[in-house]
Amino acid sequence: MTTSASVINNPQASTKKRRKWKSFALYFILPSFILYTLFVIVPTVGSIYYSFTSWDGISPDVRFIGFANFVEIWNSPRVHNALKNTMIMTISLVLLENVVAILLALLVDKVRWLSKLFRSIFYFPTLLSGIVMGFVWAMLLNYNFGVINQMLNKIGLGALAVDWLGDPRYAMLAIVLSTVWKGAGYYMIIYLAGLQGIPQELNEAASIDGANGWQQFRHITFPLLAGSVTVCMVLAMIGALKIFDQIAVMTDGGPGFETETLTYLIYKVGFGELRQGFGTALAIVLFLIIMIITVIQVKFLQKREVEL
Repeated sequence: MTTSASVINNPQASTKKRRKWKSFALYFILPSFILYTLFVIVPTVGSIYYSFTSWDGISPDVRFIGFANFVEIWNSPRVHNALKNTMIMTISLVLLENVVAILLALLVDKVRWLSKLFRSIFYFPTLLSGIVMGFVWAMLLNYNFGVINQMLNKIGLGALAVDWLGDPRYAMLAIVLSTVWKGAGYYMIIYLAGLQGIPQELNEAASIDGANGWQQFRHITFPLLAGSVTVCMVLAMIGALKIFDQIAVMTDGGPGFETETLTYLIYKVGFGELRQGFGTALAIVLFLIIMIITVIQVKFLQKREVEL
């Protein structure tokens, strides 16, 4: 008690003690800060520099070319096509993943028997890496020996058997649906947590007043899931903009350039064509696109939360 009182009555001693604890805290922070600097800050600064060069990624000859890479990005039809594919895939994935995730969460929340089993089944695909998932779906969708086409032939619907990954009309659809299969379970868990936080008394009162299931969902459940919707929409959008593994394994950006996204184009240009400078510039452009879309999306969804 005497010591505490002396510290309180002596501001100088209190200040010294505070500085001592801050110095100890710096020692704990320092290892993480060093690792973060080496693996995040230094590569980021290096990327910004290389985006203004014509470096091939191997040669020690690094020639500064100014904004030439960014001018080429602005005028490149291939980049425009990749941006279009990225936007189509992103919009499709964000909508489908969240709709499917909400439906799965509602189903699991209502099931009284084996609910934990259903949660495990729906969540299991998220545990697979994108590479493994891509190989599995590539085999399922193979035109010659894929399970899906074989099943269609056996049940008399052979006319519906198509080259899912080789036909430009179906390749992107195949990637989108397989990615939804993998990712919806993850967002289901977030929505399920939101559903279980909604007081049941609200739905019971609405039911007594004559509201049917759809009306309860529209006017009670969905508005109260606004926080979960914000989180899932943002995560799904960022994941869709960065999609890579599935495309690399299933289509390699083809047929033609029909499934080539910005992320995959960065890989192809930087490592396949040895144009690290151009690829790095494209990566910076993608980073800016993700940041701008994320800020706009978060502001819009948070405004919606306040209004609800």
